[in-house]
Amino acid sequence: MTSLSDLNAAPEVTWCSDEHADELHTFVSSGPQQDAEVELAKLATEETVAIMGNAEWAAIKPQTDHQISGCTSPATERPIEDPAVLGWSLALDTDIMPVETPAWSFQDMVQLQPLPVEIPYHEILWRDWEDLSVQSSAPEPCLKNAPLFEFRVMSYNILAQDLVEQGPDLYLHCQPDILNWNYRLPNILQEIQHWDPDVLCLQEVQENHYWEQLEPTLRMMGFVSFYKRRTGKKTDGCAVCYKHARFQLVSVSPVEYFRPGLDILNRDNVGLVLLLQPLLIEGMEQKIPSPLCVANTHVLYNPRRGDIKLAQMALLLAEIDKVVKTVEGRYCPIILCGDLNSVPDSPLYKFIRNGHLAYHGMPAWKVSGQEDFSQQPHPRKLLTPLWPSSLGITESCQYVTLCQPKKSDRCKYSRDFLLQFRFCDAAFERPSDLVLLEGVTDAKPERPAYWPKHLAVGDDPHLEPFFPRSSGVIQHGFNLTSVYSHFLPQRGHPEVTTMPMGLGATVDYIFYSAEPTENRNKGGRRLYRDGALKLLGRLSLLSEDVLWLANGLPNPFCSSDHLCLLASFGLEISSL
Repeated sequence: MTSLSDLNAAPEVTWCSDEHADELHTFVSSGPQQDAEVELAKLATEETVAIMGNAEWAAIKPQTDHQISGCTSPATERPIEDPAVLGWSLALDTDIMPVETPAWSFQDMVQLQPLPVEIPYHEILWRDWEDLSVQSSAPEPCLKNAPLFEFRVMSYNILAQDLVEQGPDLYLHCQPDILNWNYRLPNILQEIQHWDPDVLCLQEVQENHYWEQLEPTLRMMGFVSFYKRRTGKKTDGCAVCYKHARFQLVSVSPVEYFRPGLDILNRDNVGLVLLLQPLLIEGMEQKIPSPLCVANTHVLYNPRRGDIKLAQMALLLAEIDKVVKTVEGRYCPIILCGDLNSVPDSPLYKFIRNGHLAYHGMPAWKVSGQEDFSQQPHPRKLLTPLWPSSLGITESCQYVTLCQPKKSDRCKYSRDFLLQFRFCDAAFERPSDLVLLEGVTDAKPERPAYWPKHLAVGDDPHLEPFFPRSSGVIQHGFNLTSVYSHFLPQRGHPEVTTMPMGLGATVDYIFYSAEPTENRNKGGRRLYRDGALKLLGRLSLLSEDVLWLANGLPNPFCSSDHLCLLASFGLEISSL
C-alpha cells in the first residue's frame, strides 16, 4: 500500500536536504506528545526504488521563487532529482524492481504492515499545474509592466480524527491502517511542504493535534498560525497560517456563528478573518502593495438548513466588510477560503459570486444544493426577514454600527418616547374613514389637566437604529469569483473536491476579488476580469470517476476525505 509516508524510505527520495527539514521530521515523529514513532530511513539520493507492481518515483524540483512553474504530465516532463522535495512525479522509463514494503511501528500498538500495492495511486491521482498567466486577457498599457507580489494560497480540509472515529460508517471502504492519525499526519504535512504555500487555510483541525503537532511543525516550516476552535463541545476548528517572511499581520478577527436564543444561528461553526500586509524584498522600498484580507470558514453541513448557512455566511461577510475598508473607503483585495458545504451554482454559491440572492419563499434545502428534498412534505422555507434585527446585521451583510447614516429621516423610537404623544392634538381627532361604533370608536381620550396642550419634543436618549423594511433579498458589496471553473473539459466531467459515501462533489472553494466587466451579467451570472489581484495559476482538481479508480477518499495516497485546493496570485504593487 503506497502512501506519501512510504516514500520517505525510498533511496531516491529524501525528505529534505537541510537540517531544518530534518528537525521537522524529528519533531513530528518523536515529539513529547507523540502517539507514534515513524522511522525515516536516510538513504543515498542516487539510488532508485520501486514499489511492488508499481512505477518508480523521482523527485520534483521545488519552487523557490514564489512563482510556480508548470507541473506538466509525467509522460512529457523529464524527472529532476532534487533531495529537497518528496517524490510526487513519476519516472516511467526505468525498469521496475520489487522491493519489500517497510513496516510502520507505533508506540503501544501492534505493528501495522502496509498491504501490497494493488493500485498505482500516484499515477491515478496525478494533478497538473495549470498556468493561467498566459491565458489572461492583455493588461492595460499603463500596467503592462507593473510589478506583482506573487504568492500561493492553499485551502485544505484535513479531516479531524475525532470526526473519523465518530462516523466510522463513512469510511468502510478504507483499510483501518490508513485512517490512523499517525499514518495520516505525515502525509498531510508532506503535501503541505511539497506545494509550499505562503498562506494556508485549514478546516477540521482538531484542537489537541493543532497545539501539540501541527502548530509547532508549521512554525518550523516558517508559518505563523492562528486557530479558532468550534464553540460548544466540538473539538475541531479552523486555522489560518502565513509565512512570516512574506506577510506581516495587521489584524485577526475570529468569528463565532453561535448566537444564544436564535434558531437560525444555533450551530457551533466558526471562521477567521486576517488582514495581512505583504512584505517586499530589498530594493522595493518605494513600492507598496495593498493589504490582503484572508478569510477561512467551515459552514454547517446539514443539507436541510440552508437558512443557517446563509446567516453564517452573512456574519462572515459582515466581519470582512469591517476589516477590508481602507481609509479612502475602498475595499482591499479579499481571498475567501473554506468548506462551504454547498455545490457550484447553488443559491449560496451564487450569492457569494453574484453579490445578491432573493431568498424569500425558497426551500431551505435548496440553498446548498447538496441533496434534493423536493418530495418531502412541508419543507422548511425561508421567510422575510431571514434573521432578526437584534443580530445587528443588515441585509447588505454589514454591521449596523458601520452602515448607519449620521442623520436619518425615519427612526424607530422607544416606547416611553412615543407615549408622550398619547394626549397630543392629533390624538383627539377622529379619522374620517374610521367606522363609527357606539361606545368604541366614538370615545375620545380625556387629556389630564396637567398635560400640556403643546408638547415640546426633545431628542430621545434611547433612540434605536432604524432597519428598513426587509425586501427578501440579501446582498454584499464584494466582487468575488472562484479560482476553479468546477468542470474538467478534457474529461467532460465536473470537478470534485470531496467524495462522501462514494459520491463526488465540490464543496471547497477559494474565492478572490476581481473586477466586473462592462457586460456585468450573462444569464444572471456576473462576469469578471482580473483586477489588482490576478490569478496566475491553480492546481487541477480530479473527477469522480478518477477518484473511484483510487478507491475514493481517503486512500493510501491522500489522507483526507477532501482534496487540497491551491492557487497562485499576483498582487499589483503601486508606487508611493
